[in-house]
Amino acid sequence: MTANMLASESTLPAPVLLVEDEPLICRRLEGLLLQLGYAPEALVFASTLAQARACLASQPVALALVDLGLPDGNGTDLIAEMHAADPGLAILVISAWSTEDAILAALRAGATGYVLKERDDLEVSLSIRSVLRGGAPIDPFVARRIIEELRPRQAEPADGATGETLSPRESQILRLVSEGLGNREIAEELHLSRYTVECHVKHIYRKLAVSSRTRAIHAARTRGLLD
Repeated sequence: MTANMLASESTLPAPVLLVEDEPLICRRLEGLLLQLGYAPEALVFASTLAQARACLASQPVALALVDLGLPDGNGTDLIAEMHAADPGLAILVISAWSTEDAILAALRAGATGYVLKERDDLEVSLSIRSVLRGGAPIDPFVARRIIEELRPRQAEPADGATGETLSPRESQILRLVSEGLGNREIAEELHLSRYTVECHVKHIYRKLAVSSRTRAIHAARTRGLLD
C-alpha cells in the first residue's frame, strides 16, 4: 500500500514526536514517516528526555516513536509520563534493547507496540502503519521473549549458560561492562556506534542466559570469563 493510499484512508495523526539520539537512526525514521505521507513540519524531534518533555509541555502530540536508551535516562520513564497524561496516545518503542526487563517495563508503562531497531525499513514501516491503524505491533523476537517470560521456568544448568561462546568483541565489551562503563562510554572507548554496542550487549545477555548487567557479570565470573 502506498503512502497516498494510507493517507487517503484517514488523516494521519500529527504531530509525531520522535525521541531518538542516534542521528542515523533518527534520519532513517524521519524518512519512513515522510514516505508514509507526513509533512516535515508535522515531525517533532528530541534526542533526550529533557528535550522530549519540553516538546510535550509546549504542544500535545498524536503519536510518539521512542527509543529507550537515551543520554539522560530511560525512555520508559517518558512513556509512563505520556501514558498518564493521555492514555489513548499511540506510543511505539523502536529500540535495540530486547531483554525481558526492558520489554515488559516499556509495555507496562503504556507502550502500544515494540519493534527492534535491527529490523529492516519495511518491517519498521509496517509497525508504524499498524500503530496508525490502532494496532499494537510487537516485534516477533520481542513476542517470543514475552512468551518465554510467561511460561513456567524450566530448570536451568547450574551456570545458566547456553553453551555458546562469546566472540572476542563481546568479551571485550563484557569486560568494559564489568568496569562500570555504560553503552555510550563503551561506544566511545571502542570507536563504535551506541547501537552496535547495544546489539553486542543483547547477544551477551542471550549467550549467558541473563537479563541484566549485574547478572551478566556474575554469570561471566562464574564461568571464568572475567577475573
